[in-house]
Amino acid sequence: MPSLATLQAFAATVESNDHVGAIERFYAPDARTRENDGGWRVGREALAERERAVLAAVASVKTTRLGPLLLDGSHSAICWRFEFTGGDGTVRTMEEVAWQTWSGEQLIEEHFFYDPAQMRK
Repeated sequence: MPSLATLQAFAATVESNDHVGAIERFYAPDARTRENDGGWRVGREALAERERAVLAAVASVKTTRLGPLLLDGSHSAICWRFEFTGGDGTVRTMEEVAWQTWSGEQLIEEHFFYDPAQMRK
């Protein structure tokens, strides 16, 4: 299970919009993620590369943590709001809950839950 300090450092890294850095620093080499009921994406390097591609497709992103960090043994949950600004200035907002499983101080699995219809201007 992660220490509270590790979970706080992870959240601070994400909130600073260093999304790729959070993956590189906190995810296990064989970590996996998935969105809603989608398929699993596996491997820290692949996850970091996908995050780079998502970030390259927008002009900027603002990340805000909504509420407290929840930690219970090897599981944590974080509620996020992302504001994506496109190259044309259009802003789209998305809120999600990230349900995480840790092995020691490394994140091994992350499942994101959000309503796809909420991507709005």
